[in-house]
Amino acid sequence: MQLMDKLAVLADAAKYDASCASSGTTRRDSAGGQGIGSAGGTGICHSYTPDGRCVSLLKVLFTNFCIYECSYCVNRASSQVRKARFSVAEVVKLTLDFYRRNYIEGLFLSSGIIQDEDHTMEQLTLVAKELRLKHGFKGYIHLKTIPDASPELLKEAGRYADRLSINIELPTQQSLKMLAPEKSIQGITTTMSRLQAGIDEAKSQRKNRQTISNRRSQATFNFAPAGQSSQMIIGADDSTDGTILQTSDRLYSQYRMRRVYYSAFSPIPDASSALPIQAPPLVREHRLYQADWLLRFYGFSTQEIVPTVGPEAGMLDLHIDPKLAWAIRHRDWFPINVNRAPLELLLRIPGIGARTAHKITRVRRHRRLRLADLQAMRVPLPKCRPFIETLDHTPAASLLEQDNLRRHFIPPVQQELDLFQAPPTPLVTAP
Repeated sequence: MQLMDKLAVLADAAKYDASCASSGTTRRDSAGGQGIGSAGGTGICHSYTPDGRCVSLLKVLFTNFCIYECSYCVNRASSQVRKARFSVAEVVKLTLDFYRRNYIEGLFLSSGIIQDEDHTMEQLTLVAKELRLKHGFKGYIHLKTIPDASPELLKEAGRYADRLSINIELPTQQSLKMLAPEKSIQGITTTMSRLQAGIDEAKSQRKNRQTISNRRSQATFNFAPAGQSSQMIIGADDSTDGTILQTSDRLYSQYRMRRVYYSAFSPIPDASSALPIQAPPLVREHRLYQADWLLRFYGFSTQEIVPTVGPEAGMLDLHIDPKLAWAIRHRDWFPINVNRAPLELLLRIPGIGARTAHKITRVRRHRRLRLADLQAMRVPLPKCRPFIETLDHTPAASLLEQDNLRRHFIPPVQQELDLFQAPPTPLVTAP
């Protein structure tokens, strides 16, 4: 198979991995004339950094051959899709050639499992090592780590990659046992622990540098400076949104994940009978990202975000965002006075984001806020007006007491659809 044919197969096979991020690196830049590439410029693809820059990555699998039989994976051992495999030299060549043409600024490299976990991890690490040491590549490198790979290989991978990630795949051991029998939550989390230990050790060593000579050897202490991330497949099993978010919360608290990604399950050819026939609605994936944001930056707990009683217990409302849904269920918290409330309460108001909440606390030191001030901050007033008090606005008490308050925030077109469509059938898998 020709190199470009391999690229067509393995780039397409990589599209199912959602965790193609490029942020957090601090160590590599060729502006001084040493080496090739930079992770700090602008590019032509759609991986965005927190400050809004678009950083382009070559996103490929090393191979889509795999010895695992994960039911949800199009590249599983029994799959009949077209297979291909790069050599280390081919991935290095593609990365450098694409960079020189200004197509990319970095590499996102994953792989199916070939021979065994250590052999696969070794091949991925060799790509990063050759790019860094032989070619002086300064661009961003994100490597997928392999569950149960040896600690020595993980340590070496962390020296050359900006970010390492390992997919937890599914939120429970029961689901993994049913759909990915070769994998286990324990094996995955053990690898996560090793990665976090390496990241912590590198940070500690950098803090302890005392002399100029130590500062010059900063690269010695680098280990995945952009941290680690993970991904879960949504809708391949019958896990509720509450279960998914509880798993994410544990990953953030125990392993200090930089990000957990959610990928809606896509039906695949020759699928197992244990899998659903249809994909879950993409809006479910979107709501999980919004709920994830509430966990990380707004001080919410999973028990607050996801209803625990009633017909919708365990699931997020697909029609309205999770913060608004929480506010409607907890109307006794409102209205909140934006001129007096602490930051923790401002973060609970629908329509007010974290940056706006901090801006409110700064501005109100100098004057009392009116609705026009919030509008100038680009706060969506139709969403937040029922839940706030300002100098010139107090919501009618009857509005918060309305039984159908939720319907005020659902677009009319969607309300009409709800009248004529039966509710979705609960997603279940075969026993």
